[in-house]
Amino acid sequence: FSFRKLWAFTGPGFLMSIAYLDPGNIESDLQSGAVAGFKLLWVLMLATIIGLLLQRLAARLGVVTGLHLAEVCNRQYQKVPRIILWLMVELAIIGSDMQEVIGSAIAINLLSVGKIPLWGGVLITIADTFVFLFLDKYGLRKLEAFFGFLITIMALTFGYEYVTVKPDQEQLLKGLFIPYCQNCGTPQLEQAVGIVGAVIMPHNMYLHSALVKSRQVNRANKREVREANKYFFIESCIALFVSFIINIFVVTVFAEAFFEKTNADVHNVCVNASSPHSSLFPNNNRTLEVDIYKGGVVLGCYFGPAALYIWAIGILAAGQSSTMTGTYSGQFVMEGFLNLRWSRFARVLLTRSIAITPTLFVAIFQDVEHLTGMNDFLNVLMSLQLPFALIPVLTFTSLPSVMNDFANGLFWKIAGGVLILLICSINMYFVVAYVMSLNHLALYIGAAILSVIYLSFVAYLV
Repeated sequence: FSFRKLWAFTGPGFLMSIAYLDPGNIESDLQSGAVAGFKLLWVLMLATIIGLLLQRLAARLGVVTGLHLAEVCNRQYQKVPRIILWLMVELAIIGSDMQEVIGSAIAINLLSVGKIPLWGGVLITIADTFVFLFLDKYGLRKLEAFFGFLITIMALTFGYEYVTVKPDQEQLLKGLFIPYCQNCGTPQLEQAVGIVGAVIMPHNMYLHSALVKSRQVNRANKREVREANKYFFIESCIALFVSFIINIFVVTVFAEAFFEKTNADVHNVCVNASSPHSSLFPNNNRTLEVDIYKGGVVLGCYFGPAALYIWAIGILAAGQSSTMTGTYSGQFVMEGFLNLRWSRFARVLLTRSIAITPTLFVAIFQDVEHLTGMNDFLNVLMSLQLPFALIPVLTFTSLPSVMNDFANGLFWKIAGGVLILLICSINMYFVVAYVMSLNHLALYIGAAILSVIYLSFVAYLV
């Protein structure tokens, strides 16, 4: 083992891990803490471990073949299923981009004390595109360092909230290592499913398989390939451990401070703190419901304005850092599936325009409740796209014709198949629960028809 070699391979795993820290994930974390306390920490840990094992498969595919997942799909699938697959992955990327826009807009609104409206924050996120395209010109290593800096900001800001709130360490350890959920009902179960849906991102498989190609490996030399696989896996373990710790910070802060709190509790504290946002919480005994925006407000009411602004800085770092992972994913997916080489500028401009348009309309004509409500819908959308990344990555890493001597053994085939079946089942439950909550017959019928088409395509891929 050599630390120098590990350093040389360090970068792709940290870029990949940013998808585990995007605003959609942060929202899922805080809601799980507020709804279930410390009881779902073991689900978060399990989801992160499953994510790591799946990322390992994606990285191995890129290292062994010299091709990323979209390029392998292009070679292995017929034209029609290939185009459908590409459209599904593009949907996931646009959905992820919308979450980043929402998170950044809310953070900008909080940091400006409401002076910059949500729609103004949405428009400002257009500037992200040009900032990251500018940084990209200075080389991948410098870009990787910049993302390391953004992850550090998240660790410091959310770590500050953790130190300020001082969660119960005994409850934290119990929640992590004892798989239980005493007195849990449907809201807690849905939250557990939401954690899995938010943590494991479909486009991240395509991204990671492409990022590992940035390191020179002699693929004719099996020892070098084996060594690259080893160091990339170690780096992924470190990167996802860091993201896991940051996610724990968020869950435990809201579990300690806001679990089983009512609207009236928070309303009174906000009024006493002379918060301009106290009207967000009606003076009733209903259980408190939080999102990224309300989360910052309640932290500010309970722990002072510094907690609110530091929270907003963390959310802004999460939104900004995950912007570029979506950009890279989109570039690799388009080039791989369609053999279409657009300039990164054109590619980013198209994706960001599609993501910003509906978000901007909601921000102008609705309120923050509807904007954060879009995050729930987008998490459902991501969940639906997962099979279109997981099934191809398991299929191709199991084929000796693709992976030669590095094809998955029987254990990985069975374990991978069980994991993917579990994840897809969990996410289908999540989707059904979401559609049922809409309470509209026409939506039920539409969802049923789409489900038949969707499951038919998943069956084809299997």
